[in-house]
Amino acid sequence: MFVTLTEQPPPEKKSFKQQYVAFLIAFGIIGIAIGFVIGQAVNKLVTAFVKDIIDPTIGLFLPGNLANMSANVTGIHGSPLEFKYGDLISNIIDFSIIILLVFLAYKLLSKYKLVEDKTKPEEKTKPEEKK
Repeated sequence: MFVTLTEQPPPEKKSFKQQYVAFLIAFGIIGIAIGFVIGQAVNKLVTAFVKDIIDPTIGLFLPGNLANMSANVTGIHGSPLEFKYGDLISNIIDFSIIILLVFLAYKLLSKYKLVEDKTKPEEKTKPEEKK
């Protein structure tokens, strides 16, 4: 078996700027960058909401500020240990709100068919029965 090599025309010379723009468009980098910036802004808003609204509200029902809550225990060698669980709870609340917002954005986008909903099983078409 022989392989015949055909001569192809040389590729067009593109400037660095043309190659860079083609790269950005081909891989959707601009969309990813916009999503990243919006995600950071939402993260700051949610973190401020949790620290300034949720934590003090929980602090009304618990003694002290949620972020400062900790458990003190003595280690094996007599050294004191401090487990700061209040900040962990605050971060869990923060994470949960962000995940909820991402889910709501996904539902909104899938409603307008801007993203593909992969959670629904595909319907298989049944062949028509012959009579």
